Amino acid sequence: MKFSILKEDRSTQARLGKIETERYTSKTPVFMPVGTLGTVKALSPGELKDMGATIILGNTYHLYLRPGVKLIETLGGLHRFASWNRLILTDSGGFQVHSLNPLRKITENGVEFRSHLDGSKHFFTPEKVIEIQRILGSDFVMPLDWCVSYPATEADVEKGVELTIRWAKRSKAVLLKEHQSLFAILQGGMSERYRRQCAEELVGMGFEGYAIGGLSVGEPKSLMWEMVELSTSLLPKDKPRYLMGVGKPEDIVFSVMCGVDMFDCVLPTRCARNGLLFTSKGKLRIKNSIYKNQDFPVDEDCNCYTCRNFSRAYLRHLFVNDEILALRLNTIHNVYFYLSLMEEVRTRIADGNFERWAIRFIKEYPEMEA
Repeated sequence: MKFSILKEDRSTQARLGKIETERYTSKTPVFMPVGTLGTVKALSPGELKDMGATIILGNTYHLYLRPGVKLIETLGGLHRFASWNRLILTDSGGFQVHSLNPLRKITENGVEFRSHLDGSKHFFTPEKVIEIQRILGSDFVMPLDWCVSYPATEADVEKGVELTIRWAKRSKAVLLKEHQSLFAILQGGMSERYRRQCAEELVGMGFEGYAIGGLSVGEPKSLMWEMVELSTSLLPKDKPRYLMGVGKPEDIVFSVMCGVDMFDCVLPTRCARNGLLFTSKGKLRIKNSIYKNQDFPVDEDCNCYTCRNFSRAYLRHLFVNDEILALRLNTIHNVYFYLSLMEEVRTRIADGNFERWAIRFIKEYPEMEA
């Protein structure tokens, strides 16, 4: 992987860049749709490409449990299995294991957990997590880390940071395939002290990219933004910075201002399935009766397949009648919105007028309703 900064914003920490690999080149800042099981829910790979997606996510925990890494390896690796010839980032599964609170046990050597599917017992070591991702063949690999909840005691934050650092060192010793790049994950809860400690240790080890973890776990937005700004300031400028799981539009724009390059979140796809749509004029809940007779698109400024072909009235009709097409059309629109938002961010950085637009967007978007 080669990461290049093409232009830096004069007034903020935002930067326009690109990630080059032998497989594909992606512009940054970039939003990466979440494809937990090797599929972005309700969308085909062709639709994702048409919308401009360059990187999608897979999840190590879920793919390990089903269909299993041996099957994926036998069938040619995750890219071939999912028919996706652009880039794939695989999360370590650490957050998913963390969420299994009553079903897991943390030790120095790794995490013991029971499957949420059938209760079977499994054990993830840092080495095993990297080996699973080596077999999957993803382009960007995440190490096993420990994410503390919010709020957390100082002792828990300290333990999480120390485990994350030691596990990162062990992960780095595992051989990957030539095309794969290993990121480190910065933890530290909501503590400046522990985030600084974690960053110093991880940066000293020298990874190919750095992720910011442990945010959007229930903390107030103001505190999350404070930690995003702090975390980016602690990470190398010449490496891509990836903010994990933070995905409201205003949060993404703010984080770009701080110097974040990569984003993922289930928000656009999950909200689509629940009937919440994002537009250039704000958010709308398509089930509301106000849309029953509206013979115009969800967003008249949007060029997605949904907005080019269907009215709000039709989308509401599909959704309230539990038609599968509603989920597909809503997801097409929301993912297109997120990818288009990133395109606008990149364009404004390139044109030198990002700051004023970003400040206005952050201030106004959360209150806007389409």
